Amino acid sequence: MMNQLKHFIDLTRLKKPIGYMLLFWPCAWGLTLVYDFSSDLNNYFFYLILFFLGAVLMRSAGCIVNDILDKEFDKKVFRTKERPIASGKISIKIALLYAVILCLFALLVLLNFNQFTIILALCSMPLAFTYPLMKRFTYWPQLFLGITFNYGLILGWTAIKSEIDIIPIIFYFGAIFWTLGYDTIYGYQDIKDDEIIGLKSTSIKFKGNEKKFLFICYALLLILFLIGGYFMEFKNTYYFLMIIPFLHLFFYQIKIFESKDSKSCLKVFKSNNIFGLIIFLNILIAKNL
Repeated sequence: MMNQLKHFIDLTRLKKPIGYMLLFWPCAWGLTLVYDFSSDLNNYFFYLILFFLGAVLMRSAGCIVNDILDKEFDKKVFRTKERPIASGKISIKIALLYAVILCLFALLVLLNFNQFTIILALCSMPLAFTYPLMKRFTYWPQLFLGITFNYGLILGWTAIKSEIDIIPIIFYFGAIFWTLGYDTIYGYQDIKDDEIIGLKSTSIKFKGNEKKFLFICYALLLILFLIGGYFMEFKNTYYFLMIIPFLHLFFYQIKIFESKDSKSCLKVFKSNNIFGLIIFLNILIAKNL
């Protein structure tokens, strides 16, 4: 029983919170952008908790689907060969059962939102579960991950307004560039194995020019977030506070990132949880000034 629990935790990466936090932060950004903080704050925290639970559940289910689809590839990659499905510790049948149960719990969470948000969320499911296949066909799987992983930003907005506006779209595109950056960094951990077995990624496509690519992604991210702040009619404090994520991205992430050092890749990748928190606090402060 304890072994099965351990395998389940390993399968869903529950001991690695960076995954579900990167899914949660865009949800929190979207919700905070739209929420009227002069109204009852209980609703705000209620939705925040729902989005957190949804992020944990859907990321866990996504990891299972990813490992099922990548079983044969994972066996050939040093970092992933001991994953429960690749190593045979959990059968595909049991893994699918876990994924279905997690999705059902996620559906129960989703039913607490308005009809428009429920429909939008359900429309994103094909993206969520086909992303793992993209690295077989295109050098841009990180783009598909960005489209999928940041979808919660729009859901956070529609959870309150029941309609889509230009503002969450601007922030959404900015967040996509964020994911393009951090997942390219993450991909350099496996680049040697991926090249051998024929998988594709932006890490491989921009090998040798990785810092230039990161610079472009992060520059576009910040530009779009500044434009979004303009449409939100944020005061100057917001733009001043954006210096902090700017310093984090350009003078920490890009500066210390070394594509040939897997420890450096993981360290920089994990620091994006801090970036997500910084943006959340910036928006929260700007909304309450």
